[in-house]
Amino acid sequence: MKDIAIVDPYPRTMELIFSKPKLNELKNKFKLIFAPKINKQKFYINNIHKAKFIIGQPDLPKFLLIKAKKLKAVINVESNFLDNMDYNYCFDKGIHVIATSPVFSKPVAEIALGFTLSLLRNIHGANQDFINKKEKYGLDGNLKASLLSDKKIGLLGYGDLGKALVPLLRPFSSKINIYDPWIPNKKIINQGFRPIALKKMFKECEVIYVLAAITTKNKGLIDKKLLNLMKSNSLFILMSRAAIVNFKDLKNRLKKGDIFAALDVFPEEPVKKNDPIRKLKNVLFSAHRAGALDEAFKEMGNIVFEDMKLISKNLNPRFCKKALRKTVHLLRSKPVAIN
Repeated sequence: MKDIAIVDPYPRTMELIFSKPKLNELKNKFKLIFAPKINKQKFYINNIHKAKFIIGQPDLPKFLLIKAKKLKAVINVESNFLDNMDYNYCFDKGIHVIATSPVFSKPVAEIALGFTLSLLRNIHGANQDFINKKEKYGLDGNLKASLLSDKKIGLLGYGDLGKALVPLLRPFSSKINIYDPWIPNKKIINQGFRPIALKKMFKECEVIYVLAAITTKNKGLIDKKLLNLMKSNSLFILMSRAAIVNFKDLKNRLKKGDIFAALDVFPEEPVKKNDPIRKLKNVLFSAHRAGALDEAFKEMGNIVFEDMKLISKNLNPRFCKKALRKTVHLLRSKPVAIN
């Protein structure tokens, strides 16, 4: 008899995250029950007792989880651990809570490197100048350009994104500094990096990457006090969560025109057409597209299926990211609205 999986992946769809062959494999291995879009709580009251897996991130209060006698894993395919379920009950009962966020690490890291090189060499600006018939040749087109080589780099956060980005940066510079209050300094040093205080990072580093998850303790962490420490011609590259940054302070800092930024995330998305931030000339904009590759979404389905097979054999998941008792309650990610 097949194990039952409740399918409730919104805002994802099964077609988005599974290739046709992989979805067929999933259907052959497991019995799928699809949650409705309306009367969802009633559906879970009537069906959660049957499920060994939940593919999705529905609200799961304790009164529902108590009914889930067979449940072995909740697989969050939105990829952020949300504050919408009784994690402690899951931990106590041995229910795995995992997320597919690792699939985004490499795509985000690669585009972050691309942003960096484009900002340093004004690749995007020179392209637009050429289209506008205002191009400058040779040295005249590089008067404000510089190399990434030997730059002093700061990583704010050293989770999945940081670990994917570092191998791409190492060929350019060995001066990699890390601020991450969840990682002991000794561990950072043992991996060949330098732990650094946050103020010191903003004061000294020439390229700063924001890669941290949003938590109860770091909302609005990057404010005018830190941003005003940045030296002229330094780079600020925001790749993780907009809520970490006080965007009003960031806009004011960028208006001075002496630093450069790449922004992939924003407090409100889509960004309003009349938002003054669009007029800033020293910003490379990206519409929350760093990780949104079809191959990344399909890898989501691959790792979900592989971990479901492992869990079915009473083995631990190996491919998705595990929620941790000590930290999951601190996370405050905003639900994704656009795939």
